[in-house]
Amino acid sequence: MKNTLETRLGLFFMFALIVSVFILEMIGAMDFLKSSYKIGASFRNVQELKKGDMVKMAGVEIGWVDDIFLEGGRARVVMKIQSKFEIKTDARAVIKFTGLMGQNFVSIDGGSDAAPKVLAGGVLETYEQPDLSLLMAKLENVATGVEGLTKSFSPDNFSTLLGPLTDFMRQNRDNLTLMIGNMKTVSDQVAQGRGSVGRLIMDEAFYDAAYGTATNLQVAASDLRNLIRQADTMIGQARLAIEGINKGQGTLGKLTTDDRLYREGADAMTNLKEILQKMNQGQGSIGQLINDESFLKNAKLTLQKVEKATEGLEDQGPLSVLGIAVGTLF
Repeated sequence: MKNTLETRLGLFFMFALIVSVFILEMIGAMDFLKSSYKIGASFRNVQELKKGDMVKMAGVEIGWVDDIFLEGGRARVVMKIQSKFEIKTDARAVIKFTGLMGQNFVSIDGGSDAAPKVLAGGVLETYEQPDLSLLMAKLENVATGVEGLTKSFSPDNFSTLLGPLTDFMRQNRDNLTLMIGNMKTVSDQVAQGRGSVGRLIMDEAFYDAAYGTATNLQVAASDLRNLIRQADTMIGQARLAIEGINKGQGTLGKLTTDDRLYREGADAMTNLKEILQKMNQGQGSIGQLINDESFLKNAKLTLQKVEKATEGLEDQGPLSVLGIAVGTLF
């Protein structure tokens, strides 16, 4: 090969081209040569996102932002996704940042295996994260408020707030001293078991009585609970019995719900009423016995004959008594 100027220039450009391709591959600028497809997403605020920022799924880079433009008052982000990665239709896109001063990127989250793949030109659902600038503004407002609060705790402000209290304590020093002394005396007496309060606190008999009362109340409460349980059981049984009666079960149920028994009872009462009316009118044997005065007279005469026949029976033999009775009656 001739060592001419053309040869040297050709080797130089070839070497430069190889180095350029290698460098572009290292920094990821060769992605435009890879097979990819475009999908879109609509955001209320892209938060400093720009063209060329990464698109990630599960922390893995799968594409880059190809274009950003306004559409209907919202920011439309067009993303190029490498063909080897599949995005599902139920996945959602969100703009995230790698740190407080880091670069923004689009993160695609979710997506189930059963969902179909997003085709080229498809649009993903999105959700918004809090705006970092708004958060920083709120933190700045909080810091300003804290700073103002700390400034209010100056010695002059404390003096202004506590001045009236200090003057009041200075003017009533003797009274406060006496009151504190009295409180100490009372507390000493209570600790020694003196006075009503001291006895209530220190007397073991009071404790025993209170403990016994509490125990009795606990037993009474337990008995009351048992009584309530029994009452609930009885009410449940009564409810079941009433339901059985309403359904015509058992003797009472049949008596309550059987119309035939009611009709038979009504007929029996009607017949009894007719019989009593006939008896009152003197019809029939019993009616004549009740209403015929001659029967009453005959009964009185018979009783008188029996009374005469029984006189002197103590001195007569059985046959004689029988003959006398027959003769008297007939």
